[in-house]
Formats: sequence, structure tokens, C-alpha cells
Amino acid sequence: MHSYSLIAPAKINLYLEILGDRADGYHELVMVLQSIGLADKIYLRSISTDIIRVYCNNPQVPLDNSNLAYRAAELMVREFPTAFAQYGGLEITINKQIPVAAGLAGGSTNAAAVLVGIDLLWKLGLTQSELQELGAKLGSDVPFCIAGGTAIATGRGEQLSPLPDLDHLYVVLGKYRSLTVSTAWAYQMYRQQFGSSYISDVKSLESRASRVHSGPLVNAIFHKDGAKIGGLIHNDLERVVLPTHPQVLQLREAFHSTGVLGTMMSGSGPTVFALAESNAQAEQIQDQVKAMIPTPDLDLWVTRFCNTGIQVASSAK
Repeated sequence: MHSYSLIAPAKINLYLEILGDRADGYHELVMVLQSIGLADKIYLRSISTDIIRVYCNNPQVPLDNSNLAYRAAELMVREFPTAFAQYGGLEITINKQIPVAAGLAGGSTNAAAVLVGIDLLWKLGLTQSELQELGAKLGSDVPFCIAGGTAIATGRGEQLSPLPDLDHLYVVLGKYRSLTVSTAWAYQMYRQQFGSSYISDVKSLESRASRVHSGPLVNAIFHKDGAKIGGLIHNDLERVVLPTHPQVLQLREAFHSTGVLGTMMSGSGPTVFALAESNAQAEQIQDQVKAMIPTPDLDLWVTRFCNTGIQVASSAK
């Protein structure tokens, strides 16, 4: 039986602005997304039966169709029934390194890897844009996770415009194991508290989104200016998450006190990241924060920006 091993990188938000409501119930967003080296490894194997099986080394990860990777396989079965009949079912094994419910697109990048892997297993020959269209049916972050790198995301996050690679920067990530934040809750709370300021007309939404394309953060990215990038990162969801979860605010302040290029919560949290110019500086920041918050509940990682999305690590017949 054929099998593939794929690398599925996490992502952080360098910028997240909530513009308004959409007719489909989602929010109209403008974001700058960045892939990072912290990654899961996904193993896909064709099996002789006509079922989908999911395994994972992390007990927090569900193994049924509440798992985005499982749903990605179900989507491919529905979209390509002839290939499914020819090649049979799938065994998906997730080696989970990205923390769960952390605002790092761990579920989305697993789903992206499954789409890419099944395309290869079933010899479908899909283009990246075709895979991204399928990914958008599963979640707003999945199209970005397929391509990876650095990109502006608009709409609900699925409309992507690539930016120059930023693989020279390092990042320190921190997350409390016992703390999770629901993405749906974060956006709902933001709507309740700040919905009166939402932009409602289409022209104003388009104008605001287009300003980000030529704005200071994107300009700093084009010039690979780490210090400017660190000073311009922004996340609207901090306005609701930080007051509700003082641990996240404490972690952010701890990072800030070490003299980082910039620090912010990623996505809906609760992961906080800090930017650094070198691996040595990132490791020093990690040690300082560990000393300031000496609890075994806090996990810290050092990694770097990367310019790729889903990558094939190996294949076998």
C-alpha cells in the first residue's frame, strides 16, 4: 500500500483586524499570516477497507469527524468517489507537536496535509488553487496552511495575497497547558463589545482591506525590517481575551520586559509569541520568561519563520 509522510507547519497572525460582519455569519477580516517551523507530522496510508481511521499521539485530539483531518478525508471521499473506490480507505496518523486549541491553526494545518496527501495518494493531479478551494470548505485557515509562507488574508481569511518570505526571523511561543480559548467565543465577545464600530458598506470594507496592502506593516515586510515588523504587529482579539484571561496578559508582559522586537497573542489565543532576530536571542528570551513565570503549566518553544506550507517528507510503496 502507498503511504506519504507530510510536514504540517503551524501559523501565527502578525496582524488581525476585524472589519465587520459578513452575510454568512463570519467576520470580515484583514490579516497577515506567517508559517512557523513548529510543525506536526502527518502519515497517510491507503488501506484495503473502505473506512477512514485516525490516530494521534495527543489524547486531547478527537479521532472522529469532529477532527478537521478526518473531515478533510471525508470531503475528498465525497468529491472524488471514483478515486476512493479505486484506492480504498485511509489511515491517518497525526504526530502532534503543535499545541491544541492554541490559536496556531493546528487543526487546519492537519486538514491541509490530508488534502495534499490524498491528492498524491489518489494521483488526482490537483493544483494548489484547487486544493485551496477544497480547503476553504473546511475552515478559513486551511487554504493558507496549504501554501504557507507570508500572506495577507482577507474575506473570512480564505482570500490570500502572498508576501515576500520572512524566514530570517525567530519566534518564541508560550502557552499555558491548562488554558484554552474558544475561537467562536472570542469573536462573539468582540461582536458584543465592539460591533457598533463595524464597517457595514462594501466600498468602505474594500477600501480598509486595500489600505493594509500598502500599509506600514506590509512595507516593513517588503524591507525585511524585523524591528519595524515587531512594532507594528496587531491583534484586535486581544481586546477581549486579555481582560478575561489575566495569565495571557501576564505572559505578554513578561515577553515584553525582555526587550523583544515585538510580542502579541496569536489569533484567538491563548498562545503568545515574541519576535527575535536570532536563535541565540530567542533562547535567551525563553530562559528569562521561564525564570519569571516558573510554573510547569507554561510550555515554551523556540522556532523560526518558514516560507513553506505543507511539505512531503517521504513516500513509500
